[in-house]
This record gives sequence, C-alpha cells and structure tokens, in this order.
Amino acid sequence: MTNTSRPAPAVEALGLRRRYGPAGDRGFDAVRGLDLTVRRGELLALLGTNGAGKTSTMELLEGLAAPTAGRIRVLGLDPYRERAALRPRIGIMLQEGGFPGELTVTETGRAWAGLTTGARPVPEALELVGLHHRRHVRVKQLSGGERRRLDLAMALLGRPEVVFLDEPSTGLDPEARAATWRLVRELREQGTTVLLTTHYLEEAEELADRLAIMHHGRIVTSGTVAEVIAGHPGRIGFELPERSGRYESLALPALPGAEVTAVGRRITVRTPALQADLTTLLGWAARHRIALGGLDARSASLEEAFLAVAAEPIDTSRPAPSPIGPAR
Repeated sequence: MTNTSRPAPAVEALGLRRRYGPAGDRGFDAVRGLDLTVRRGELLALLGTNGAGKTSTMELLEGLAAPTAGRIRVLGLDPYRERAALRPRIGIMLQEGGFPGELTVTETGRAWAGLTTGARPVPEALELVGLHHRRHVRVKQLSGGERRRLDLAMALLGRPEVVFLDEPSTGLDPEARAATWRLVRELREQGTTVLLTTHYLEEAEELADRLAIMHHGRIVTSGTVAEVIAGHPGRIGFELPERSGRYESLALPALPGAEVTAVGRRITVRTPALQADLTTLLGWAARHRIALGGLDARSASLEEAFLAVAAEPIDTSRPAPSPIGPAR
C-alpha cells in the first residue's frame, strides 16, 4: 500500500513559552503559548513589533536555550536536548556573528569549517555571498554589511536542511540586499527550509511563502501575504468637482460597511468591499457625468496590516495559542 501521509514538518512548536526571571511581577514572559509549524522546503518570515519575542522564539527553535514550557521539534529532534545530532543539519545566522576581528575572512571560514560536518569549500561559501574578493581582509576591517554577508556564508557552510536567519539583510546596501534575496530564493528552490525574522516588510513580501506577525509574545496573524491583508480594509480616494450648479445637492451613493471621510473636496473611503464599492462609485459618477479627480483605489498593504497589529492591545494575563499551522 502506498503511504500518502504528509511528511513530518521541518519545524514544529506547540505551547512554546519562554520566561526570563522569577515568577510574578519580577519576571517577564517573552514567548507566551506559541504554536508554529513550518513544512519542509517552505520559507516562513517571522515579523513583529520591537520586543514581540521574535529573537527569543528563534533562540528556542535553534536550541540555544531551553523553553520554559512547550514542545519543539526540528527535523524530528529536540533542538536543545538533541543538539549534537541536530546541529550538523541546520544553519544559524544570528543578529551578530561575533567572529574574531583579527582573523581574515578566509581564516574565519576555515575555523568554522573545522567545526562543521560536511562543510562546503570555503571559497565556494564566500562566492555565494559575494565576499570572495575580500577573502584576505581582516574581519574587523569589513563594513557592517560585509559582516552580515560573512555571517550568512558561515550559516550556509554545512549545506543545511533548515536555515534560521535572524535579520539577514540588516545593514546591507540595496545591491547586496538584492543579492541576498536571490541567494535565499535559490536555497528555497533547492528544498532548504528557511525561517527568517525581518523588520523589512518588503523582504517578507518578496521572499516568504507564508508570514507570521508576533505581538507581545504571541503570533496574532499568519498566512500568505494576501491572507494576512485580506482582513483589512482597502482604500478609495478621489476629488469631487467644485460645488456649483447641479453638483450643489449631489450626495454620494450608499456604501454599507464603509467609512467615508471628507477633507474639502477630497473623499477617502475605507472599505472591506473594495471592488463592489469602487463599481458603485464609478457607476454613480457615470450616471451624473462627474469626473472623479485623482482617483486612486488600492487593497490594504502589509504595512497597514502590521501597524494594525502593533496598535492592538493584548491581555497579557490570558495565555492563548497562536493561530499558525502548515500551509495547505
């Protein structure tokens, strides 16, 4: 009989919690009841407000710390208790690598390769991130962006099955960022599972199969970019003609569920039914032979969805599971 069951996920966490300090008011819960599943070959972007718990979550998944509560499996292994078995199969790019400044780029690669099972040749790793021409330069002489590229090269040295990237393009110029994005896409196309955190919403939109937004230690919304922004209103903006003659008593058509604001002759409509309300407005304008000046209609953006999450207060006294599961 053919086994049609879905393969085990690459990363799975259930009821994950991380507390700093003692119980009570003197401690702090950075991660509070987080559920997370990332399937093999998927790229998940983890977004969040400052202090949302992204880095604490990543450290737990990477096995750098033990959770206060909850269960984690990465490639079927507990990343903290079975770290020795898991470490050769994953790559980790921390927010800062902390490599010795006196070593050259090549020496750093060789030292790291000596600790990495099945490491690819160091020149190959440096070529991947565009650092081969800087191979004889000391780490302390690299720019901030070049150090981030070195961090990425070392994370990819062992040809990992799962890669954790914490703010991978911070400090990069636009050209280097674009090159990093190309490399991350190639990793995903080759079947590597990628979990990254980023403050760049454009980066999440460009790279992620799915994204999750954290706030106060929980994932409060998740899905594809389209799914995340679908619950937020679109916007229609236009300008009415100057009031005179037949326009004087003209009223806008009814738009149920929409929020309409006017500043002078400029009208803004925030609506959960963008296409229907735009059709209504265009039909109304055509019937009355009105030109809607500066007409602009657009769906909600990821930035708007993110800001809506950031503005939402959360009851930190009530633990709640996070609504994220495997992509379908």
